[in-house]
Amino acid sequence: MKCLSKPVLVVGGGIAGIQATIDLAEQGIEVYLVEKNPSIGGKMAQLDKTFPTLDCASCILTPKMAALLRYSNVKLLTYSEVQEVKGRAGDFTVKVLKKPRYVDWNKCTGCGTCVERCPVKVPDTYNVNLSQRKAIYIEYPQAVPRKAVIDYANCLRLNPPPDLREKAKGRPLCGACEKVCPAKAIDYGQQPEIIELNVAAIILATGVDLYDARNIPEYGYGKFQNVYTHLEFERLISSTGPTNGHLVRRSDGKTPRKIAWIQCVGSRDIRFNHYCSAFCCMAATKQAIIAKEHVPEVETVIYYMDMRAFGKGFFEFYRRAVTEYGVKYIRGKVVKITERPDSKNLVLFYEDTLHSYMMKDEFDMVVLSVAIRPNKVASFPVKTDKGGFVQLMDPYLDTVSTTMEGIFVIGGAAEARDIPDSVVMASAAAIKAATIARKAVMSQPITIRGEAI
Repeated sequence: MKCLSKPVLVVGGGIAGIQATIDLAEQGIEVYLVEKNPSIGGKMAQLDKTFPTLDCASCILTPKMAALLRYSNVKLLTYSEVQEVKGRAGDFTVKVLKKPRYVDWNKCTGCGTCVERCPVKVPDTYNVNLSQRKAIYIEYPQAVPRKAVIDYANCLRLNPPPDLREKAKGRPLCGACEKVCPAKAIDYGQQPEIIELNVAAIILATGVDLYDARNIPEYGYGKFQNVYTHLEFERLISSTGPTNGHLVRRSDGKTPRKIAWIQCVGSRDIRFNHYCSAFCCMAATKQAIIAKEHVPEVETVIYYMDMRAFGKGFFEFYRRAVTEYGVKYIRGKVVKITERPDSKNLVLFYEDTLHSYMMKDEFDMVVLSVAIRPNKVASFPVKTDKGGFVQLMDPYLDTVSTTMEGIFVIGGAAEARDIPDSVVMASAAAIKAATIARKAVMSQPITIRGEAI
């Protein structure tokens, strides 16, 4: 399907950005999808299941990612970042930095032979540093595009340590991936490239990241081995995670028998982030249920301030956790966590806010429901609030339009949102962007034989 319109730029390849791109592509509009990581998918690609249905996250996300490759009017610009935006609605000029992959996109088949032979191992950010990957890698098993990329900072050939460089005396180090690549796709000579795009509208789907729990020392994250963030726990229980879905502790590899979730870690606290992160209550409930499915005898306890089950089916999901799975909820504020040196178990000191008692309890593992923070959007001419979220023109009547005409925002870049809300906002923004894209062409003068009429 083709239509007369200018292109639209979507920034961010998470579920919101993917949905907006699909909606625009279905209308025949050319779309540039820019993603800073080597592959699209965003945070949803790291999840095991979604609430409240407990559907497989990859089963929902992967078909949408694969669908993008079937649209000839979608141009994927992965491993790229927007550097500058100028212009106005209908006529934006955008400069995009394409970072070098050191792998020829057109030649790479994603076979993984290079990954197997690479001798360098580094922390795997996809698994939240719970496992290791190679210096040349494919981001995750269902990655789109399934193309390898070389991590410059850790590649012995591209960036050897000073001591090895001196010993080599000018000879190239390593090069194992180049030697074994059957497609001859390795290209150590690639350089950064700036490309310029002219688009009618921009949709910001830049997403969120987690607040650093080490800024809250009373919970011991980064100090005690068996304290995890909720994203780390998500990878731990995923079949594609570092333990292939086996629920084990970091300290000794044993299966935990008692797990605590602490809500609002860094959220709803004027010292850190004043806002509610929106999805944490249901995410913790989901994880407690999945933990029960993995280890039926495990005891699961969730410490919360208020149970915010506001979405469709959310309250029923919470009641199901209590009645069917025996998840225990304690309305209480955890004051601090200490560790027993002998067993590496964790002792929680908390106030039971329903009865105004100070209590303590011991757990094998603690999961922190950490606040989210929006990714920076400094390259775009939009305003942000004190939390870093993109300001909306009218948060009550128009939940996707920013203070800059022609630029729209969706997903967690605007405010803390869960997956269903992000997808709905993506479709709304796509409609508005498509309207501007068509008007931008209609407003241009028609020429016949080089003369405007």
